[in-house]
This record gives sequence, C-alpha cells and structure tokens, in this order.
Amino acid sequence: MSQNPIAETIASLMPRAKAELTELVAFQSVADWAQFPKSESEGAANWVADALRAEGFQDVALLDTPDGTQSVYGFLPGPEGAPTVLLYAHYDVQPPLDDDAWVSPAFELTERDGRWYGRGAADCKGGFIMHLLALRALKANGGVPVGVKVIVEGSEEQGTGGLQQYAEAHPELLTADTIVIGDAGNFRLGLPTVTATLRGMTLVKVKIDTLGGNLHSGMFGGVAPDALAALIRLLDSLRSADGSTTVDGLASDAVWEGLQYPEADFRADAKVLDGVGLIGEGTIADRLWARPAVTVLGIDCPPVIGATPSVHASAGALISLRVPPGVDTADAIKLLEAHLIAHTPWQAKLELEVVGQGQPFQADTSSPAYASMAAAMEVAYPGQEMQVSGMGGSIPLCNTLTSLYPEAEMLLIGLSEPEAQIHAVNESVSPEELERLSVAEALFLVNYAESKRV
Repeated sequence: MSQNPIAETIASLMPRAKAELTELVAFQSVADWAQFPKSESEGAANWVADALRAEGFQDVALLDTPDGTQSVYGFLPGPEGAPTVLLYAHYDVQPPLDDDAWVSPAFELTERDGRWYGRGAADCKGGFIMHLLALRALKANGGVPVGVKVIVEGSEEQGTGGLQQYAEAHPELLTADTIVIGDAGNFRLGLPTVTATLRGMTLVKVKIDTLGGNLHSGMFGGVAPDALAALIRLLDSLRSADGSTTVDGLASDAVWEGLQYPEADFRADAKVLDGVGLIGEGTIADRLWARPAVTVLGIDCPPVIGATPSVHASAGALISLRVPPGVDTADAIKLLEAHLIAHTPWQAKLELEVVGQGQPFQADTSSPAYASMAAAMEVAYPGQEMQVSGMGGSIPLCNTLTSLYPEAEMLLIGLSEPEAQIHAVNESVSPEELERLSVAEALFLVNYAESKRV
C-alpha cells in the first residue's frame, strides 16, 4: 500500500487492533441465552461502550432493545456544518457450531498462516475495530471531519429485530446523511468492493399432521397417510428438477448485470465436492444476487438411530426463503404460504407460522457517497478500482434505516470476504484487509466531508 499519513498511522495501530480484537473475540456473545450466558453479551456490550468513551464519544449508551439484548450507541460531534455519518457493526456472533472442528479455540483469537482466527473476527467484531482504526487515524491527522454516530448491535445474528424496533420507536437517534454498514465484505480478498443489493428473507415453520398417533408400518403402511412422506413431497415441490426455486407466482428469472462470479471460484469458495453439480440455472451471480432461493433449514422427524417401523403422524420443518431485490417480502410470504397450501398432499393438515422476515435492499450507486468511497478505495487498494456486487444474505436493519431516513445514502463494506468463512468453523479475518479497509473508511470520511463543502 502506498503510504500516506492516514495509512501510516493505521499501520502503526495494527498491533493495538489485534490486542483489542483478541479481547473482544473472547466474549462468547451469542445472543441466545439457552446456549451462552447473557453475561457474555453484556460484557461485550460494555467493552464496546468503554472503547467509544475512550475515543471521546458523547451520549454513550447501552440501549435495551425489545428482544432483550443491548445495542451500543455513541456520538462524536464534528465541525460546525459538517455532515453526519452513521457507522454500524454488531458484536453478537454465531455459535461456534462444532468446537472439535476448530483448529484453535473459537473464542481465542489465534494467528495462523497470516490470518487471525476466531468467532466474530470478521463478522462483525472486526468491523467495529475497523471503525475505531479509521477514527483514530483521522484524529491523529487533523481531526475527524464529520460528525460520527456509531451503533453496534447485539442481536443481528439472531434476526430478532431488536435494534430495528428500537430505531422505529426512536427515529431521531440514528439520523445521518450517510450510513456505512460495516457488515459486508469484499467480493474477493484484496478486491475493494461495496455491496449494493441484499436479498430479503423469511422463515416459515411448517407442521403436517395426518394421524392421531404413530402406527405400525406393517399393519397400516401403504394406506395410512404418512406425515413425514407428505412433508418430503411438500418440500420437494419448492424446487424444480435442476434445483431452481419454484414458488408458484414468484419470479425466478431476473438477471444480474454487474460483477460476475466465475463458477470455478464459486465451487472453491463453497467447497463443492468434486463431481457434484451446482443447482439452478443462469449465471452464478443471477442465482446468488437476483433470484429467490429456498433452503430447508431443519426437519422434525425421528433420527435414524432409535427409529421404529412406524407410519408417522406428524412431521415439521423450518424453511428459509431468500427474497430478491425488487420483491416485497410480504408478497413473497403470501406466495410461499399459498404454494405450501396448494402442494400439501393427501388433504393432510397443514400449519404454517412465519417466525422471521426482512426486506431486500438496493442502494443508489450514483450517490456522492459512492464516488467518495470509490476514490478512497483506489488509494487504499493501489491499482484496483472499486467493484459493486450483490449479496445473497440479508441485513434487515438496512431497510429499516432506508425507510426511516430515505434521504440518507448507504454503503455496505466489511471484512467478510470468502476466505473469512463467516458462520462456519475456523472463521478468520485478514489483517491486511482490516488495515486497507480502515484506510478506505478514513479516506472516505475525508472525501465525503469535502464533497459536502462544494
């Protein structure tokens, strides 16, 4: 990286950043008290609050959100007349999944092969450290040229919507001219990227009942309607033969016009086994960023071990539907429910419960904030132009903020490039990516302040 004062300052701060990320990763801040103590999340929240106070933030507060978690807020005033930028991250993390599959302990930041491993290192505790690095570099080089609000969420991974509900009840709190969501990632390690679209999502619980109780499969099988078989048929109706999502009435032919995702790269990133085919049709980018995708997240049925020769009376599943940009999630839910009702076989009794939802998101890439970020990324990543990609995942807060502040510009950046393996075992962050994105964010704030003075 060609050095300038901001880049030099951030380079000098990287040992401190590693030490702080080590402390923050050590909190087992999974926002599910059935799995991890609430005190772990509270400890992480207090750590974030203390870090903001140490940087001179005012009005630092732990916000008790309706889902029982805490989000951390702080405000750093800028020069008179300067715009205000909201910086977002979250301190809650996914559970570690299989502890035995981690090469090093999930909640101990460990350096290996040039990367820092630990749950939340990239998603998204590292995102908060990125914000701190950018602000510290600016303070050391003439001051922060904008007003800064920071909001660090405590339950993003759970999808329980606590911060969205709090923001809707206190709409004045997060007002800003531009919002930087530090919870996305570069399309490829070392390729500067902003994410312009997100798919929305819904979670639907399905339960099928056919009998008053389980029956002996020898005495009743072949005639008595099997609830598990009915569920399998129903779930299969959500995909065509090639694996494309098929929800009656929901379009699945949109095309992605921007940055493309080579199939070989996707197979490597997704760790698809040799000889196994991909599902769906169209380009990889079409399928990931522009079209709906259904996933069966879990099934309630007897495990193989201990199974009895029975015709099953009940069976259930949890279904996720990713909703593409341009489609209202409420409309998609209605279509999904109608599809499930229409395709339930044998007049089986069907119960449906929507347990989560979020709207898709599409940014205005022609805004001044995007131009400011593009210029900043060209300095932070010499020889590379900023790319604009989509993301198949969902960040429901983006739509809440868009609806509350329709005039605000919004950019999504972050540390979750493919090698980070977020949500999987052995999550990691590239310290070089953390350094460069911190430089980009700092320079963006300078560029954006200048653009507003013109």
